[in-house]
This record gives sequence, structure tokens and C-alpha cells, in this order.
Amino acid sequence: MVAKEKLTIGLVAKPGGTLNYHTGGWRTFRAVINHEKCIGCKRCADSCPDGAPYECAHDGKKKKFCVDYDYCKGCGICAFECPVDAIDMVKEEK
Repeated sequence: MVAKEKLTIGLVAKPGGTLNYHTGGWRTFRAVINHEKCIGCKRCADSCPDGAPYECAHDGKKKKFCVDYDYCKGCGICAFECPVDAIDMVKEEK
């Protein structure tokens, strides 16, 4: 009888999301938030599948959101969902 060997080459040890793995290195576009236009509604953060937009400040009147480019894939969902067009998708420069 032949003993079965475990195949370990090429397999993912454990699954993980983008919170465990930086994914922004291969994007073509990146989200840039215009803080003058932003109304602090949080729709960008709620719609992002990777959690890239986050609340980075609060001035007492409204929340300010920034983008964590380690996790931004450049998909544009946040820009599409922004009700005041405060997010531009800018070509990534390498």
C-alpha cells in the first residue's frame, strides 16, 4: 500500500480578504476625494468592497474621509456611489 502525500505546493494555506493582503499595488486608477465637495455621508466607505475609504477626521460639522491606498483596487464603486461627485478616479502613476 502506498502512503498518500499531502500536496502543499501552490495551495493557499488559509483564505483571507483584503484586510489581510494589500491589493492596491496593481490598480490602474485610484480614488481621490475632494474634501471641499464631500458632505461626509459615508456612502463611499459603505459601498467599497475592500474598506479603502475610512473616516480620518471629524470637524464637529461633518466627517472627513480618506482612502487607504494599500487596499484601494481602483474599481470606482465609491466614485459611482458618491451623491455629490466628490470622488475622482485618477490614473495611477508608477
